Amino acid sequence: MIKTDRLLIRRVRTDDWKDIQAIWTDAANSVYAQYDKPNDLDDQSVSRRIAKWASFADNDEHIFLAICLQDAVIGYVAFNKRESGYEIGYCFHSNYHGKGYVKESISAILDVMKEKGSVNITAGTALNNTPSVRLLTSLGFRQTGTEKVSFYKDAEGNDITFEGGTYELLLLK
Repeated sequence: MIKTDRLLIRRVRTDDWKDIQAIWTDAANSVYAQYDKPNDLDDQSVSRRIAKWASFADNDEHIFLAICLQDAVIGYVAFNKRESGYEIGYCFHSNYHGKGYVKESISAILDVMKEKGSVNITAGTALNNTPSVRLLTSLGFRQTGTEKVSFYKDAEGNDITFEGGTYELLLLK
């Protein structure tokens, strides 16, 4: 568990599924949703997926963290082990965007990851997702490349592609 001035950060629990469902439903309505893999939003799919996330609570290969403001889960941060470190992903309800919660929570988590000996954190985001690009660069990530990405097809079955950026952060002591 990590505490910041305003937030409590803890491992995702099975009973967080309704809050995360609300976050995903909100995110699906964002202009940036076109740049992410869609989530199944029905109760059974969400509760099953969050139960799987919660099953990793004693494991550092996959780390799923709930970001809590008082008793409400306002977002989550995920770390998945890769060859040279971890890949980070995050999503927060839009009601909490622009208030510094995302940067506050990820900064605190990165400090703990550094203390645990993690060295390399990678991230990917659409280059058109300027809030995410700004966040990553403000946290010290540097862009290391670009890639064409597609999660959707148009009405004729052709891939809808976008330019994704790959980012890296070296956690040096």
